Amino acid sequence: MVRLLLDDLLVVDVSRALAGPHAAMMLADMGARVIKVEPPTGDDSRRWGPPFVGEVSADGHDERDSTYFLSCNRNKQSVVADLKTPAGLSLLRRLVARADVLCENFRPGVLARLGLDHEGLLRMNPRLIVLSITGFGHDGPDGDRPGYDQIAQGEAGLMSLTGPRPDEPTRIGVPIADLLAGMYGAFGVLAALHEREVTGRGRIVRTSLLAAVVGAHSFQGTATTVAGLTPMASGNHHPSIAPYGLFRCSDGHAVHIAVGSEALWSRFASLVGLSANDPRFANNAARVQRREELKALIQHGLASAPADHWAAVLRRAGVPAGLVRDLSQVYSWDQTRSQGLVISVDHPVAGTLTLPGSPLRFDGNSHSGADAHNEAPPTLGQHTNAVSRWLDEQDRPAEDDR
Repeated sequence: MVRLLLDDLLVVDVSRALAGPHAAMMLADMGARVIKVEPPTGDDSRRWGPPFVGEVSADGHDERDSTYFLSCNRNKQSVVADLKTPAGLSLLRRLVARADVLCENFRPGVLARLGLDHEGLLRMNPRLIVLSITGFGHDGPDGDRPGYDQIAQGEAGLMSLTGPRPDEPTRIGVPIADLLAGMYGAFGVLAALHEREVTGRGRIVRTSLLAAVVGAHSFQGTATTVAGLTPMASGNHHPSIAPYGLFRCSDGHAVHIAVGSEALWSRFASLVGLSANDPRFANNAARVQRREELKALIQHGLASAPADHWAAVLRRAGVPAGLVRDLSQVYSWDQTRSQGLVISVDHPVAGTLTLPGSPLRFDGNSHSGADAHNEAPPTLGQHTNAVSRWLDEQDRPAEDDR
């Protein structure tokens, strides 16, 4: 059996919705034992549907979970603990005492009101890494605001860069602020675990939806901070490279074309009836300046054949290009499946489910780092009894030594 990279770690996940659960799932995919601690009503995202899987039983008990919940909780165990009760807090404290990592995304101050402030957690377990994800940061004038993805996309400027026109700000079609915060959070956890190997001590790792989006501004950020510009939405065409964008073909379908260098321009121009030596388009800066004129000429050239034809022609010429696929096409694509990005798991209620797989692969494994560790997202409280028994077993030697 393949040894998983993080199989010596215990992660306690008290986060909910998406950012924290996504970070914890990344660690679970690499083999960490992740125990998800949920309130009696479950993670909010279990009800974020339709679509749902599972059924409502004959006695009216709703055993369904949303596909949203399934997207960020694979490879975890679930225990139920009401943190407003002494018993629930006791269970969490027992887990924290043995954990390597605690993931939480409560609003600032919530854990402290439960008697579990960050400093107290480190006193309880000096080797603990605490990942704390908030909406806008744990301090500052807006630190107490709740964080939701679309609000963060707007407040952090991402929607101003997305959409067909500057006057039509548009959210990205996936909860990118949540996902990025989870990714940054998992990265921070691994850095802190590496430091712990040297110091023997844990620490608090903090990120936020705001920080995650600002951290992804890339060249748009430096256009603002260095050049003093305020970038705006430019639709499906790159603001700094031309031609680089989406073009319609004779069948109404689209092809993306990315001409990112002068060598690529030389290869591309003649394919659509242009001259690579046309002085109007002598270099990238000139092409960006005359973008609309260039787009019209390219669009005219592509109107002679369907998108599949052009995708093949461009590929043979070595010009980066691609079709626009819907998600059903993506998950049935041989290339997607060859990368281990589609997995099958056995869910205790819904049966066999097909899920997206881990995006990471490592030498020596045929698919992802979790090749031997694909488990269905848990039902609510599925592992409460098993985890309680395990804790009792862990406590027993200490009692016998007294």
